[in-house]
Formats: sequence, C-alpha cells, structure tokens
Amino acid sequence: MRTTLTLDPDIAAKAKKGAARLHKPFKEVINAALRVGLDEILAPPAAKPYRTKPRPLGLRRGFSYDNISELIAAAEGEDHP
Repeated sequence: MRTTLTLDPDIAAKAKKGAARLHKPFKEVINAALRVGLDEILAPPAAKPYRTKPRPLGLRRGFSYDNISELIAAAEGEDHP
C-alpha cells in the first residue's frame, strides 16, 4: 500500500543510517521498525501478580469445634433453621 508519511528529521536520519548499515532498502527498515514498534505499543501491559497475605483465622476465644450447632447458632442466630 502506498501512502505518504512525514518523518521527524531525527527518525529519518536513524532509518537512513540503519538502512545503510544493514544494506537493506529504506522502505524495508521503516516497515520492520513499525512492526516492532506497533507490536510493543499495542500490546497490553503486563499485569502485576495479585498476592494476598495469609493470616491464621482460627476460632475466637471461648468457641470450640466440639459443638458445631452451637457455633452455627452463635454465627447465624438462634432463630435460623
């Protein structure tokens, strides 16, 4: 596809130097740079891993696993079925 593109002078100079150093056409160097640059710009940023700090829950003082119905009554109320 043919299109007109205005390059900043510093970018045009870098591309010309790169084309000369790589012995490749200017157009090929620009297309390769655009591919790499667009892939990086359009890629979503890496998500930071989510971490939680564990802590012991245990039972509050005065409660026991020995009588589960008592624990449920304390948590949900006596009227809960």
